[in-house]
Amino acid sequence: MKKLNTLFLLILIQFTYAYSQKNTSKIVVGIVVDQMCYDYLYRFQGKFGKNGFNKLMQKGTNCRNTNYNYVPTYTGPGHASIYTGTTPNNHGIVGNEWYDRNKMEVVNCVTDKVYSSTGTSSKEGERSPKTLKTYTITDQLKMTYPSAKVISLSIKDRSAILPGGHLSDGSYWFDYSSGKMITSSYFKQELPSWVNTFNSTKKPDEALLKTWETFYPIESYTESGVDDSPYEVLISTKNKPVFPYNLKELNKNAKDYSLFTITPFANTYLTDFALDAIKNEELGVDSQTDFLCVSYSTPDIVGHAFGPYSVEIEDIYIRLDLEIARLIETLEKKFGKNGFTLFLTADHAVVPVPQSLIDQKLPGGYLFLEQKLKALKNDVKKKFEFDLVESEENQNIYLNRKLIDSLHLPKKAIETFIANEIRTWDGVKAVFVSEELENASSTNNWMQMVSKGYRFDRSGEVVFILEPGYLTKNEDKPSSHKGTSHGSAFNYDTHVPLIWCGNGIRKQEIFRPIEIIDIAPTLIHLLNLQRTGAMTGNPILEILNQY
Repeated sequence: MKKLNTLFLLILIQFTYAYSQKNTSKIVVGIVVDQMCYDYLYRFQGKFGKNGFNKLMQKGTNCRNTNYNYVPTYTGPGHASIYTGTTPNNHGIVGNEWYDRNKMEVVNCVTDKVYSSTGTSSKEGERSPKTLKTYTITDQLKMTYPSAKVISLSIKDRSAILPGGHLSDGSYWFDYSSGKMITSSYFKQELPSWVNTFNSTKKPDEALLKTWETFYPIESYTESGVDDSPYEVLISTKNKPVFPYNLKELNKNAKDYSLFTITPFANTYLTDFALDAIKNEELGVDSQTDFLCVSYSTPDIVGHAFGPYSVEIEDIYIRLDLEIARLIETLEKKFGKNGFTLFLTADHAVVPVPQSLIDQKLPGGYLFLEQKLKALKNDVKKKFEFDLVESEENQNIYLNRKLIDSLHLPKKAIETFIANEIRTWDGVKAVFVSEELENASSTNNWMQMVSKGYRFDRSGEVVFILEPGYLTKNEDKPSSHKGTSHGSAFNYDTHVPLIWCGNGIRKQEIFRPIEIIDIAPTLIHLLNLQRTGAMTGNPILEILNQY
C-alpha cells in the first residue's frame, strides 16, 4: 500500500507540473547585444540574410519603441534591468563601477574576492552576483522549479553573471589572460568537462592567425562613412583604422586576446559555446522549461573604438546576423518552431563620436572633467575650509559624509554650492542633489530618469547630466577625440531593439512606448511564474495575445 501511495503521489506531482507548464516552451533564449542602436536593424537590413535579424523582424513581434527609462545606460545596469524587470534604484547595479565609501575605492559591479577563479590562474574569476539587490527572472524560474536549468554566457563577466542571477547552473565568461571560458567558485568548483573540451580547441588562438576582412566588397558599404576615418581609434600597431585587420601581424610581439574580442570571430566563438551549452547541458530535453542567456559583447568593444557610423561596426553586424541565424536554426531543428521562446534586445545604444558632431556643426562636444574637478575641489575647500569632495564616478560627485557629519557641516548647503558651480560648466544640461533624487516627486523627465538610477548607498550626493552629443574626457588630447561611449538619458543611448519570436509569438509591430523593464514581467506570464521581488515593469500585453 505504501508503494502505491508513493506511486500515486509521483503521478500527481508530474500531472500538476505538466499542467502548470503546458503552455510554456522547452527553452527560453534571451539574447542581449551589447551597444546595439535601434536603427542598425534597418540601416543594415539590405545586407542581412533571410534567417537572422530579418527573420525575427518579419515573423516575430517587433517592439519598435523600446527605451531605457533611467540613467546611466551602461552594460551592468542594462543587463540587470532586463532580467530583474526593475531599475537600478531597486536592483542596485548603478553602474559598471561605483565608488565604495567604506573601501574608499571604485568597485566593479560583479567583483567579489570572497570567491576564486574556476578554470584559470588569473583573478578574472573572482566574481559573484552579490551586489544585485533583488532576483532575476532566471532566479524566479529556479526557485519555482528547481530542476530548471539556467545557463548564462558572454565575453564580459558582468554580462554573464547578472542575467544568470544568483541561482545560475553555470555562468561563463572569457578570460583575457588564458583565452578560455571561465567561471567563479561562486557557481562551480570545477569547470564541466564539456567546457574544458571547448577550451581545448583554442579557437581564440586560431582566430589570432586570421585576417578580418569585410564580408562584402568594401565599396558596397555605403551605409557607413569612409573607412579611413579621423574619428576612429587605432588598433595595436596599425597606423590607419582601415581594413583589412591582419591579426597575426598585429599580434606578433605578444599574444593579445583583446585583439580577438574586437573582431567578429569572438561573436562566432560565443555562438559556438552557446550551441555546445544547449547540447551538453541537455537544455530543453525534458518537460521543464530551461533558460539560456547569451550576451554578445564584441559589438560594444568595436563600437567604442570606431563609432556607430564606421565600416567596422557595419561589418560586425552583417556577420552577427549569421550568428543569430545559426542560433535560430539550431533551436528550430532541436525544439521545433513552437518549442522555444526567444527575445533579442540591447543593454544600451551609443552616442555618435562627439568630434564628428562638432565637425558637422551639430550639437555635441566634450567636458574635460579632470581640470573641472580640480577647480571644484579647491573652491569647496576655500568655501567650507575642508576637502569635502571625495571622488567622482559616472558623473556622480561623492562627498566625505563622515567628515561632514563629524564637523556638523551644512550638507545641504555644500551640495547646493557644488551643484551651482557644476551648472556653470559648458556642456552640462542639469544637476541634481541627493534630496531631490531620493524623493523624486518632480515631473521633470530628466530628474525621473536620474532618480531611477540612483541609490543613496552607491551614488553620489550630486549627479549631473550632459547636453546631447557630449561626453566627459579627462584630458584634451587628439587621441581623446576618437571613439565614443554611452551612458546618457538621450534617445541615441536609450532607444534599442526588442524582438520576440517562437512559441505563440505572432507577427506584429508595436509602436506604443515600451520600457526595457517590461521584458521580465512579460516572461513571468509566459512561464507562469510569480513576479520577482522588486519588479516594477509591466507585461507587454500584445506578446501575451491580450490585444
